[in-house]
Amino acid sequence: MYSFDYQRASDAQGAVKTLAADTDAKFLAGGQSLLAAMKLRLAQPSTLVDVARIPDLKTVAVEGKVVKIGAAVRHADVAENAQVREALPALAHLAGIIGDRQVRALGTLGGSLANNDPAADYPAAVLALNATVVTDRRRIAADAFFAGMYETALAPDELIVAVEFPVPERAAYEKFRNPASQFALTGVFVAKFADGVRVAVTGAASSVFRATALEQALTSNFTPAAARAVKIAADDLNNDLHASAEYRAHLIPVLAARALEKAAA
Repeated sequence: MYSFDYQRASDAQGAVKTLAADTDAKFLAGGQSLLAAMKLRLAQPSTLVDVARIPDLKTVAVEGKVVKIGAAVRHADVAENAQVREALPALAHLAGIIGDRQVRALGTLGGSLANNDPAADYPAAVLALNATVVTDRRRIAADAFFAGMYETALAPDELIVAVEFPVPERAAYEKFRNPASQFALTGVFVAKFADGVRVAVTGAASSVFRATALEQALTSNFTPAAARAVKIAADDLNNDLHASAEYRAHLIPVLAARALEKAAA
């Protein structure tokens, strides 16, 4: 580690103002990724602006058919929130299996999305549910938010303040975990809406993506059998010491089928 300044922001505007004035400053939420990167000197911010205690970023509300979650809400709080569990149980389940107990107690929704780790769980929910990422200056549709490995549409000084999740007719998330990190070796989130099905895959490629072949099959026939019948190409999927691209391609329809079984239950 090395020396840096620390500031605790009281509101979003003040936090953004600090980053706009210092291009080497970084937002700090749960710190589960940033602090680890700093210890390895992969990141060396001049100032950490702590946004985890901003009151407006810590709220959870269900407004009609939309679940709105503040960016600083921790994973454990999403998993245990009665409103989320009632309106969107698939999202509560996903939050409850992120990392381990310590990570869930500190990690935040906004921090996970801004970091966009290729194997993170929340990006799959955001993309499959067609959520809207609300920042201090605009609203970003899920399909436009994820730009690549650790890349998003966010400007360097742009702060996520909340995420709005539409409530689907049915939804479920299933992942095959890396036993050491608990990250998704491959994870699949399936969501059925009145106008069709969205399927998002995390952990299998350089960034979360929509599985269009599964979406087409499940829009016509929303059953586990239809999911298992889909063949996923291994092209562009991750091939590393944890699993081959072919294995991940095999997992995607299998996990989609399991998610459908869970959604039906």
